[in-house]
Amino acid sequence: MGPLARIGGFLETLRTLTDRRDADMDATESTFSRDRARSWHAMHRLRVYRGRGWLAFAVAVLVFVLVALTAHHVTLVAVAAGWKPLAVIAGAALACGVAFAFGCKAIQGVLLSIRAGRSSDIYAARTCGAEASDASWQSFAYSAALAGACAFAWLLVANDAAVSRTFFDVSLIVRSSKAILLAFVTNLEIFAVSAVCILVWALAIAIARTLPGRAGRPIRALAIAYCDLFRGLPVIINIYLIGFGLPLTDLPVLRDLSSNTYAILALTLTYGAYTAEIYRAGIESVHPSQISAARSLGLSYLKTLRFVTVPLAVRGIVPPLLNNMISLQKDTALVAIIGTIDAFNQSKIIASNYFNLSAVTTVAIIFVLATIPQARFVDRLIERDRRRMRAGR
Repeated sequence: MGPLARIGGFLETLRTLTDRRDADMDATESTFSRDRARSWHAMHRLRVYRGRGWLAFAVAVLVFVLVALTAHHVTLVAVAAGWKPLAVIAGAALACGVAFAFGCKAIQGVLLSIRAGRSSDIYAARTCGAEASDASWQSFAYSAALAGACAFAWLLVANDAAVSRTFFDVSLIVRSSKAILLAFVTNLEIFAVSAVCILVWALAIAIARTLPGRAGRPIRALAIAYCDLFRGLPVIINIYLIGFGLPLTDLPVLRDLSSNTYAILALTLTYGAYTAEIYRAGIESVHPSQISAARSLGLSYLKTLRFVTVPLAVRGIVPPLLNNMISLQKDTALVAIIGTIDAFNQSKIIASNYFNLSAVTTVAIIFVLATIPQARFVDRLIERDRRRMRAGR
C-alpha cells in the first residue's frame, strides 16, 4: 500500500470518528434539552393558564344553560302571543347553536392549556399557553355578550311581555312606518339647510375670533360673547324662544316665517357656536410659517385666509365637523316642540291614537339607521388620517 493510500485511509477514519462524535453530541444535546424543559416546568412553573381555561369552560356551560332556558321561555311567550311556532323554534335553535359555538372557544382554551403543560419544548409550551389564554378571554367575552342578550330577552318577555307590547309592537311599527318616513323628510330638509348655513356662519365667526391686532379686538369680543352665549344655551330652549318668541315680536319679516325656518334659524345659531370653535381650532393649528410664507409672497390677509389658512385648517377638522353634523341630525327631532310635523311629532300623534309607543320606536330606528353610515364614514376618515400621519405625509 502506497503512502497516498495510507493517507486516504487515515483521513476516512478521521471523518468517520468525527461524524460519530457529532451524532453523539446531538443526542446528548437533545436529551439535555428535554431534561432542561422538564426542569424549567418544574422550577419556574411555566404559565399554561389551565385554571383560566377551566373557569372559562364552566362559565360557558352556565351561559349555555341560561341561553337554553331563555330560548324556551321566549318560545312559550311568543307562541302564546300568536307568532308562528316554526319561526320561533328556529330562532331558539339558532340562539342555542350560537351559544354552543362560542362555548367551543372555552374547550379550545382547555385543550391548548393541557398541550402546553405536557410539551417538552419551552417555546412551544409558551406559544400554546398564550393561545390558551387568548381563547379563554374570548370565551369570557362571548359569554358576557350572550348573558347580556339573555337579560334583554327576559326584560322583553317579563310581566306577560309588557315591554314588548309597549315598545316593540311589530304590527304597529309596520303600519306607522310609511307616515313616519314621510314626516322624516322634514327632518332631512331642516338638517340639510341648517348644515349649509352652519358651515358658512361658523366660518365667519371663527375668522372673527382670530382677527389679529387691536383693530380686531371689538370683533373678537363680540364673537367670543356669541360663542359663550349659545354654547351655554340648551338647544331646546333656543328653539322654543325663537319659534314662539319671534312671532310675538310682530316684526315685519320675522313674524311671517314658517316653523321650519324658525327651527333652521335656531339650530344655525346654536350649532354655529360649536362649529366655530372647531374651525378656530383648525385655523390655529396651521403653522405660522405657512402664513408668513404666504404674506411674504405678497398675499393680503384675506387672500392668505382664502388660499392658505382655511384650506389647510379644513383638511384637519373634517372628522370633528362630521361628528357635529351627526349631532345636528339627531337634534332635528327637537323641532317638534314648536309644532313642526316631523317624524317625532308624527309618531306622538300615532302613539296617542293607539296608546302605544311602538311608533316612537320606529322613529328611533330610523334615526339610528341614518346615523350609523355617517359614523362609519367618520371612522374611515379618521383612520385614513392616521395612516397618512404614520406614513409621514
